[in-house]
Amino acid sequence: MCKRIFVAVFPLHSKMYKRIFIVVLILSASIYSKAQDLWFTRNGSISFYAGTPLEDIDANNNDVASLINIKTGEVAFTVLIKSFHFKRALMEEHFNENYMESTKYPKSTFTGKITDPSFVNFGKDGSYLVSVEGDLTIHGQTRKVSTPANITVSGGKISATSTFKVMMADYKISIPGVVADKISKEAKIEVKCYYEKKN
Repeated sequence: MCKRIFVAVFPLHSKMYKRIFIVVLILSASIYSKAQDLWFTRNGSISFYAGTPLEDIDANNNDVASLINIKTGEVAFTVLIKSFHFKRALMEEHFNENYMESTKYPKSTFTGKITDPSFVNFGKDGSYLVSVEGDLTIHGQTRKVSTPANITVSGGKISATSTFKVMMADYKISIPGVVADKISKEAKIEVKCYYEKKN
């Protein structure tokens, strides 16, 4: 069972908040693991896409914090909602205020585990298709998710990618009635992370 990591929410600048989260994440994991087992990133990438007849909705977030324990297969992510950026400022404003309510729900998190970490040889170059399961929290709602992921080991470095979909209704993200028929009820999520070994 995955160990839960609790982080207090303070009204801090997003970069400061991210640094504090990483420190707490690493310290919490270090209680149970040796340092050489822990790999992390402060600059992971998450993007999402939802198609509409009028205009596609897509955004990118390159300030994703993540930790992976290569011994146990445990993984954790935190995403600051206001770090998603859109091509149009008005769309970004609507995303934060009307849909995600990012002042009330400032972050999204995932805590989970590679279902069979022994399948991945982190000491040998290669590409490994795995399954990841855990708890995804968005908009204050937590749901169990399972998704395939690809882990690549190359030259002593680790990267991970995953693509999956979420239903907005599952996370109580309301779509205004005036545009309800014009916006997709699901969003495609793409995750890309390049991890560094914790020293």
